[in-house]
Amino acid sequence: MAEITTQVSTTIDALTREFDIIAHNLANVSTVGYKRRCNAFSKSLEAQGTGVQTYSPGSLDLDSVFDFSQGNIVETGRPLDFALYGKGFFVIETPEGPLYTRNGVFHANQNGQIVDSVGRIVSGEAGPITIPSGVAPAQLNVASDGNISSGGISIGKFRFVDFPDNEDTLVPAGDNCYQMPEQDITPVAAENIVVKQGYQEASNVKMIDELVDMLMVSRLYEANMKFVTAQGEATDSIMSVAMA
Repeated sequence: MAEITTQVSTTIDALTREFDIIAHNLANVSTVGYKRRCNAFSKSLEAQGTGVQTYSPGSLDLDSVFDFSQGNIVETGRPLDFALYGKGFFVIETPEGPLYTRNGVFHANQNGQIVDSVGRIVSGEAGPITIPSGVAPAQLNVASDGNISSGGISIGKFRFVDFPDNEDTLVPAGDNCYQMPEQDITPVAAENIVVKQGYQEASNVKMIDELVDMLMVSRLYEANMKFVTAQGEATDSIMSVAMA
């Protein structure tokens, strides 16, 4: 009995965590470049019949992973909006090391450097990309390979990287960015990636799918809570008889 109760407790904790993940996805349905997190726990539990007796710790994956599938490309016309099509990331420079993002909503700081929404430098292949004085963002031309020019004069080129076999190891770093885990993993130059100026990559969250998953998680959570309540009532009855 104690083993089953422990299994149910683990199940409830996992379902609560999955519910939080789904809620976070829904909160970011309009976040540029957002990649949904997914967890197959509830689907695996459903496939096993939802009965706690069929669940054993370690038999189901409790960990969530990022879904890095492509989001829709939406035109904005803003010259410092950039959408990526294909596998890869922009590189953001920080004092703590590089971060990686699909959010290409950029700006120019007071020094003319291209920065992200919180003012961090966007990496170019030769360092920071600086827009020359007197050149307006609307005068920039960004080719599909990331080369930036104005009036036929080269300004720089975006640096794009990828993690072909290690994408699932990236960890969230806030502001829709990711960072490498502690183990030694080296990114490589992204191949076959296309950048589109004047566009944004929309979140890849599909609201209907998330709502369906939320309903499933809620139903499984309720079923397990009812089991806990029934076990508690049974225990109380046994104790009452024993003390009579």
